[in-house]
Amino acid sequence: MKFHHLVEKHRDTILETERYVWNHPETGFKEWETQKYLAKVFEDAGYELTYAGNIPGFYTDLDTGRPGPKILIMGEMDALGAPNHIECTNGNAHACGHNVQCAALVGTALALKEPGALDGLCGSVRLMAVPAEELIEISFREGLRRDGIIRYMGGKVEFLYRGYMDGCDISYMVHATPRQDGDFFISAGSNGCMAKEIHYEGVASHAGGSPQNGINALYAANMGLNALNAIRETFVDDEHVRVHPIMTDGGQTVNIIPSAASLSTFVRGKTLESMKKTNRKLNRVMAGAAVSLGAKVKVVDRPGYSPLINDATLIRLTEEVASEYFGADRVNNHGKWGTGSTDMGDLSCVMPSIHPHMAGCSGNSHGDDYLVTDPVKACLGAASVQVGLAQKLLSDDAKLAKEVIANADLRYPSKEAFFEDIDQLMNDKDLVSYENDTITVTL
Repeated sequence: MKFHHLVEKHRDTILETERYVWNHPETGFKEWETQKYLAKVFEDAGYELTYAGNIPGFYTDLDTGRPGPKILIMGEMDALGAPNHIECTNGNAHACGHNVQCAALVGTALALKEPGALDGLCGSVRLMAVPAEELIEISFREGLRRDGIIRYMGGKVEFLYRGYMDGCDISYMVHATPRQDGDFFISAGSNGCMAKEIHYEGVASHAGGSPQNGINALYAANMGLNALNAIRETFVDDEHVRVHPIMTDGGQTVNIIPSAASLSTFVRGKTLESMKKTNRKLNRVMAGAAVSLGAKVKVVDRPGYSPLINDATLIRLTEEVASEYFGADRVNNHGKWGTGSTDMGDLSCVMPSIHPHMAGCSGNSHGDDYLVTDPVKACLGAASVQVGLAQKLLSDDAKLAKEVIANADLRYPSKEAFFEDIDQLMNDKDLVSYENDTITVTL
């Protein structure tokens, strides 16, 4: 049976899922209502679920009964904090379209349960609802990390660390997009990122009566921002570096010299090496700003997401499936590099992966005007491609899945080697120390 007919049978449930998740947006590691809704759909369809437990999310396996590779198909559950969004709920909104992914995951799950859906296939499919793709609310996630609930900030990389993806050979998912120049989009990959907080410490004093006795942490932070802007021309174009800080604390009372000021930013780049190089530059200019005023400065660095490299063989096979559904003229295999980031990049480090995009939305990604304007195209289209790709990979004794695995050019030989490398980005350190007339800078 053609993959799109399998999905079409469940049109109503798919579209109901999209609307429910849209109307109940929850940010990362808080998606309990979303999990509850999705889990009921899965369990009503006969799936047995394994829950993450102390964080939202679950997975389930669908076995063909014949040995072969395991395909991992995911849907992200989290929304964004978007209090100005035109349809926000409790200050949140699905301004990146993860509600579409939830609906597509449901469509994939229901379609693969249809009689005949697994005929001629071997191996198995792992379906997974994952939390926390958006790298936001860093302080909240740092609290979860301190409490031993999570180790990593992203849902997929945390699931990988916990072993929920052990045994999976290939991973993919389809993301929504507001692009209008086609129906289905495939890129070469996208940037990785690390999360960084910069905390300046000064000395409080009366802002009018005795400012000479204070050290203004806000001024030091402003100098750090200016110093960062002064080195932007040193960022290499081909490394696609992005550094975009915001100020999260700059003082509380106007007549007191601010003794604390904080910045928060991502450091993005095409490779882990470019991210490390940029981060060292950033530490240097932030330390220099502190020294100029006699302030102290501490940085808190956390690994965010690794650069995504879409697997070359999967690109070809996904394009074939999408062309069968939409028509070749509506599939845009543009081969460009994206400068956003996703934790799909972490999976692409250890297994062949692909993260294409599906039209059907409008507005700006992460914008206050982002809407799902064609849910049939977005949700049923994504589910159809996901089902069709699974069938293509696992048919004929999983010939094509085995080709993907054999041709994969992975950056790490194991997840253990991967975690050993990204853990180098996890740092808490003081950049500047003072002793008498000696200033020590540690980058």
